[in-house]
Amino acid sequence: MRISGNTVFIPGSTSGIGLALALALQAKGNTVVIGGRRKQLLDEITAEHPQLGAVQIDVSDPASITAAAQQVLADYPDLNVLVGMAGIMQVEDWHRPESFLESAEAVVTTNVLGPIRLIAAFIEHLQTRPDATIVTVSSGLGFAPLKVTPSYNAAKAAVHMLTESLRLQLADTSVELKELVPPSVATDLMPGQRESTFAMPLDQFVTEVIDILESAPDAKEILVERVKFLRYGEARGDYDDVVAALNAADPHAEG
Repeated sequence: MRISGNTVFIPGSTSGIGLALALALQAKGNTVVIGGRRKQLLDEITAEHPQLGAVQIDVSDPASITAAAQQVLADYPDLNVLVGMAGIMQVEDWHRPESFLESAEAVVTTNVLGPIRLIAAFIEHLQTRPDATIVTVSSGLGFAPLKVTPSYNAAKAAVHMLTESLRLQLADTSVELKELVPPSVATDLMPGQRESTFAMPLDQFVTEVIDILESAPDAKEILVERVKFLRYGEARGDYDDVVAALNAADPHAEG
């Protein structure tokens, strides 16, 4: 993936990593279209940042994805990069079904079916572009679990393996697969996460991501240094220590 000259659609980019990444990519010379559920918020963001395009989309709703894809492709026919940023994370207690089942279904719908449906909506178009990229978004928690977020951990592990599989299957096309693997980042994904000393500052994370995209355009995984502790625990042979440290350090680990 080249660092500039792309047309990029980022569903789930009205806040946090998604919005920061959208602005950073736009500053590098890309046409960037943000996506989110709330039209008023999209309007507020584009009023503040008129260089951004915006399309309303709810990745938990198949009809919304279809409608958004039609609008994006009509308005931005040069689209060649799709970044599946939308996701939710919820604390769950799996001792009783009433305290996890509804949450688990919502997490899987948004974090697993969402990317699948997004790819389905854009894959034929992307194959017509000479240089196209799908960026999936997994998590360090797809490689080492936080005990209070079982569905989120599982969903992100699924995104990792989906990406690995599609990279093989689409090797005969012009579509490249990249996997962004964030650590805990100071956003509002979970209550208190923005203020957590355990979380990586958002600006530092996005700066490092852009640096990786620029310096290693062929990298299959976008790994900031901070996430490698989680990503490579099994390979290093200290997985149990990684899991223990993760659950001791994270403010949501006790609950």
